[in-house]
Amino acid sequence: MTSTPITWFEIGTDRPDEVQGFYAELFGWAFTEEGAAGGGSYRTTGAGQPAGIGGGIRAIAEGAPGYAILYAEVSDVAQTCRRAEAAGGTVLSPPRSTPVGLTLALLRDPSGNQLGVFSPPVTA
Repeated sequence: MTSTPITWFEIGTDRPDEVQGFYAELFGWAFTEEGAAGGGSYRTTGAGQPAGIGGGIRAIAEGAPGYAILYAEVSDVAQTCRRAEAAGGTVLSPPRSTPVGLTLALLRDPSGNQLGVFSPPVTA
């Protein structure tokens, strides 16, 4: 059986500047404005490549519901939650560990989009 890995993400928001600033402050991501059909904004990022995946922020109509969820691998989930709050985000689900040792939390960025952060199990 083969699998299809996630190789891109997209965040739709009617507040692209604020959301770009949030991810830049939280993870150090840099963005490039690519433009979009119809003159809209589409900003791309390598978001930690080569280990991570690339993605983009798409400007959507004002008042339209934002969308996206992605999981970012971090070294310290609790510290990342504190940094997210300092950057204007909200912790929706505080850090918790699964039975196999994965630690994760669910956050919300300033525009209302959900994102997950996780640390893999520690191997001996």
